[in-house]
Amino acid sequence: MKKIILILLMALFTLSSCQNNEQNKDLLTLALASEKPAIKRVMDSVDQYEVQIRYTRINRIGDSISFEDHDFQVDDDNYFYPASTVKFPVAVMALERLNETDTLAMNTRYYVEGDSLESTFAQDVSQIFAVSDNLANNRLIEFLGQDAINQGLEAKGLFPVRVSHRLGYHTDELSTKPLIIYLNDSTTTPTAPSLNSAPHPLKLNSISKGNGYYENEVLIEEPFDFNLKNYYPISTQHQLLKRIIFPEKFAPNERFSISENQRNFLLEAMHTLPRKVGYDAKNYYDGYCKFFMYGDTKENIPTHIKIYNKVGFAYGTLTDCAYIKDEKNNIDFMITATILVNKDGIFNDNVYEYDTVGIPFLAELGRELHRLEIERKD
Repeated sequence: MKKIILILLMALFTLSSCQNNEQNKDLLTLALASEKPAIKRVMDSVDQYEVQIRYTRINRIGDSISFEDHDFQVDDDNYFYPASTVKFPVAVMALERLNETDTLAMNTRYYVEGDSLESTFAQDVSQIFAVSDNLANNRLIEFLGQDAINQGLEAKGLFPVRVSHRLGYHTDELSTKPLIIYLNDSTTTPTAPSLNSAPHPLKLNSISKGNGYYENEVLIEEPFDFNLKNYYPISTQHQLLKRIIFPEKFAPNERFSISENQRNFLLEAMHTLPRKVGYDAKNYYDGYCKFFMYGDTKENIPTHIKIYNKVGFAYGTLTDCAYIKDEKNNIDFMITATILVNKDGIFNDNVYEYDTVGIPFLAELGRELHRLEIERKD
């Protein structure tokens, strides 16, 4: 009888130890070990997909907040093309410039010299986050200039980073175009253009990718070189997100000089869904720019879940940098991840596995982390 009791106690101790070990694992490790096909397919061939992930567990004790970062293959020296994720820092720097310019405000009307399309800075920021509009981003680059963007970010301790070109098309033009600012309904004034520094070639791992690319509809059978393009690694993206969501956790010189009204507007723009600002819900469904949790569905995102984020997708690379808040279950966390899905190794052929591999992976990863956050014991 005593022997049976001893065996039972040992079994219970072993089970308890296994459960404790499982709970002690960080949630990112548990999520990536999932048997869900969308995750397992990528993790079984992870080197092929150049995956990098940073997850932040947010711990609260009373009014105190602390961050617990967990990484998977994050390395600033391993290059990935950031695509539209660079629009996030451009939008923030534009708001800071407005805050420092007495004659301009978020709702100031303007157009770029040589272009008849009128806009406001508020509209640009909204379009950047709602549908990742390239032209809105490019207008803000004309407003700021690449040098001012890069120097401003570095002054806040946000580096490495480099914004070297506009989006939607690549140009070597280093001069910005003047903005024509409306002082009233009939009077305008131009801003001064800026001349920016020429980008130096990046010396990073994997800066040349694949085995070919199309240029002017001709296949060039050599790796595609990214060395003059934008550079915005996972670590810098995640740090910017933290500064915007939790500015009080940073020293004054690391925060952005934006007003509380501007910050509230930015946060609203970051989580607002396209249908809420007038875009066609069929073409711009809720998950269109929300890869984590909802990127692989066209169903509406529940109202109790807010995703403050910026995605990027181009050249077969998908990236999302997000703060996810579930008001119903009282949980929140941060996740930034990138994945390359270019099976044939050819760039500019528009043959990428976005919908079959990349977005399903990011969506399932978001759901797994959300589930694990709900089940957290501490």
